[in-house]
Amino acid sequence: MNEIISLLTILVLFALFVAWKMFIIIPMREAGIKERLGKFVGVLNPGFHFLIPFIDRVAYRTENREQVIDIPPQRCITRDNVELDVDGVVFLKVIDPQKAVYGIGNYRNAAINLAQTTMRSEIGKLDLDDTFRERETINNKIVNEIDKASASWGIKFIRYEIRNIEPSAQMLDTMEKQMEAERQKRANITMAQGNKEYRTNVSEGERQEAINLSLGEKQKRINEAEGKAAEISLIAEATAYGIRRIAEAIRRPGGTMAMKVRLIEHFIDEFGKILATSTITIVPENLANLRGFFEGINSVSTTMGRGGKIDQTGEPNEGI
Repeated sequence: MNEIISLLTILVLFALFVAWKMFIIIPMREAGIKERLGKFVGVLNPGFHFLIPFIDRVAYRTENREQVIDIPPQRCITRDNVELDVDGVVFLKVIDPQKAVYGIGNYRNAAINLAQTTMRSEIGKLDLDDTFRERETINNKIVNEIDKASASWGIKFIRYEIRNIEPSAQMLDTMEKQMEAERQKRANITMAQGNKEYRTNVSEGERQEAINLSLGEKQKRINEAEGKAAEISLIAEATAYGIRRIAEAIRRPGGTMAMKVRLIEHFIDEFGKILATSTITIVPENLANLRGFFEGINSVSTTMGRGGKIDQTGEPNEGI
């Protein structure tokens, strides 16, 4: 009886083992490589699949999701012979599981080595400054080169990113000195530009001040000239008016005699002033007594004008 139970147990376990081998479930994130007696039969997509026990088997499983692989740091030399330690990260995805399994022994190691060699090649084409400025260009070139080489592996390189670029300690010291010199240069340029703008503003202010002063002086002279012109005009008008009045007075009866008497009086007054203020006498002093003489004549003329007759020309008649 015990032998029968043991035999039944063995049969049940064998049936379970066979059932286990007959059915397989592939997860959503994977793809299975099915082999029949060691030969590739097909790719098992995610889901439930039936296998022939001891004949069919899932030989390999590949990842369907995008994979991230770290690229270890490596020494690269730029075109201007500067050593750099560069590391990065690559993003890839298995497109054809059959090629990824049978086309390359280990596509992850192959991707790392290919990324490293391509990165060394691309950085060797650039100068040190370009490696820092053109990371995007380097990344795109590395992805394109890797894609060409890995076309037979069933792998798609989505992108590559340079993570760190570290020059040597000596180069870092040199770069720091260069950056310090560049900062000092920019500071000197800024100071020079500020000084230039300051001098420009000062000179512009002085120029504007000189222009304003000259305009003010010009306007002052114009105003003075206009004032003098107005004064001369007024004096001339007044003089002309006075001359016209004198001419009108002269044309009247007795005007000529009055004018002569007036001139003689003015002459005598001015001559007397000269004799009073001067210390040297050139003309005899008795000439100053002419005023009394002419005053007497003026009185006689006045008397004759009152009592005598005046001829038609306005002169006194000496016969009376």
